[in-house]
Amino acid sequence: MSAQSATTGQVLEFELGEETYCVSIDYVTEIVDVGDLTQVPNAPAHVEGVMDLRGRTTSIVDPKVVFGIDDDADGKRIIVFDPAIVQSQGAAGWLVDEVFQVVQISPEQVDQSPANDTGSIRGVVKRDDDFVIWVDPAIVHSEG
Repeated sequence: MSAQSATTGQVLEFELGEETYCVSIDYVTEIVDVGDLTQVPNAPAHVEGVMDLRGRTTSIVDPKVVFGIDDDADGKRIIVFDPAIVQSQGAAGWLVDEVFQVVQISPEQVDQSPANDTGSIRGVVKRDDDFVIWVDPAIVHSEG
C-alpha cells in the first residue's frame, strides 16, 4: 500500500517546538486551552497528567516526549482526540505549543517519511517552502 492511498483530506496543523505537524481532522473532537492538570504517579514519561473535560477523565500526552523533540516551552493548547482512536486508553489529548489551521491536502503534496520506523508518521506534506510532518495519533497511542 503506498503512502498516497490514504493521504487526502483535511488536516489540523499545530506547532511542537520549531516544527509544524498535522493530524487528520477526522481524529480531532475539540481544541481546548490548557487547564489544571493532575499529575499521575508512576505514569509514563509522555503522560503529563489528566484533566476533566466535560465529565470525562482525559489523559494529556506530551507529543514532544513521544517524538523526541528537545524543547522545553510550555504547551498552550490541547488537541482532544476521538476516544475511539486510543482504544482501551480512554480519552486523550496532546499538549501542543500552538494550533494553526485546518487545511485541505492532496496526494501530490504528501511524500513518505524518510525515517519512519514506527509507523506513527504518515508522511511529509510539502507546502510552499515548508514541510509539515503528518503524524497518526492512532499509531502513537497503540504503541503506548
